[in-house]
Amino acid sequence: MLAIILSALAMTLIVGVRYLLASGAFALVTRRVRPGLYGGLGPQMRREIMWSLASAAIYGVPAGVVAWGWQNHGWTLIYTDVAAYPLWVIPASVFAYLFAHDTWFYWTHRWLHRPGPFRVAHAVHHASRPPTAWAAMSFHPWEALTGAVVIPSLVFAIPIHVGALAVVLTVMTVMGVTNHMGWDAFPQRLVHGTSGSWLITASHHQRHHAEYRCNYGLYFRFWDRLCGTDKGLGSFDDAGRRVDGAGRRGAAGVD
Repeated sequence: MLAIILSALAMTLIVGVRYLLASGAFALVTRRVRPGLYGGLGPQMRREIMWSLASAAIYGVPAGVVAWGWQNHGWTLIYTDVAAYPLWVIPASVFAYLFAHDTWFYWTHRWLHRPGPFRVAHAVHHASRPPTAWAAMSFHPWEALTGAVVIPSLVFAIPIHVGALAVVLTVMTVMGVTNHMGWDAFPQRLVHGTSGSWLITASHHQRHHAEYRCNYGLYFRFWDRLCGTDKGLGSFDDAGRRVDGAGRRGAAGVD
């Protein structure tokens, strides 16, 4: 039991430090290339950090238990020998994990915009108006639980090389931060090009934070486009600072 607790604590520390480093780095970049963008948002950013560190603990516990089981009992389908599966499995597993995570996120995210779940949990995330680089993990604990189970569950269902898993976690971290930082870090030719029509970017997610009832995806626009909830790219002009009736209507749900 002590070993499991220590593993959970270690993973909590890793998730927390990863969040601080990634969000801190992009916040620093924002300060340099978009000076003044986060002006006056000090109290909000402190709340985002507080909620995010709480979320780190919720993400860390199941990850730590699974890591302990993998290392000590061979649980999971994580493998370290590249020759254990055909090489095509490595890129295929990365895509499969990202698509599965995106699917889970889209539908749970829509559910969180129902009146009850929104008031109880998701309102914490939408209190970031506008979102900043610190908001990627700013969740109520109930919402954090819905995200914390995804990757630990997938490692029991889909074989993945440990290096490919690192790629998935890196993409998850970078996309989570950059999509909330209030400006597009990626080249405009990607954002407005063919790739951008299928990938979530900051300007796409900004519209979700401004209007609530659209653009629910995490990595891909597939489910938004299929389900008619994709309203295209948003604008950073108002930076999502509206707290009037538009914000209250957003809390009313999605359907």
